[in-house]
Amino acid sequence: MGNTIETNQIKELIPHREPFLFIDKLENIKKLETATGVKTFTRNEGFFKGHFPGQPVVPGVILVELMAQTAAALIAYSIRDETFDKIVYLMNIENTKFRKPVFPDEKIFANVKAIRSKGRVWRFEGVTLDINEERVCEAKWSAMIMDRENEKNT
Repeated sequence: MGNTIETNQIKELIPHREPFLFIDKLENIKKLETATGVKTFTRNEGFFKGHFPGQPVVPGVILVELMAQTAAALIAYSIRDETFDKIVYLMNIENTKFRKPVFPDEKIFANVKAIRSKGRVWRFEGVTLDINEERVCEAKWSAMIMDRENEKNT
């Protein structure tokens, strides 16, 4: 099955914090290959207030962000020594399809696969599934590992 890590360990790997941390648990980890990010979108999520009043739905970009955070945590977990004091920046998103909406209190599973890496650039593909294993969304994307100090030059 692979390793499982919880939120506190995820926070040691990636810089995201509430309200923009979208992984409750990372499971089925195969270093440098695959992982599953798990998130239950509770009705208390702030974005539900405006997306959409009376019919709350998880924004599609947040589902993509869930996959991207899962990928970043997978790489940071896999090569922790090389990613210490680094940050993973999203470079592009391709072939994204949204299959069905996600409503409050739904548990979503983001299955992510590292396709290849070249230097600091990684290529991924992912699919999110609901509790019934129905496809919610899918995408391919690239991300780059960069020094964290780049963000401090303001």
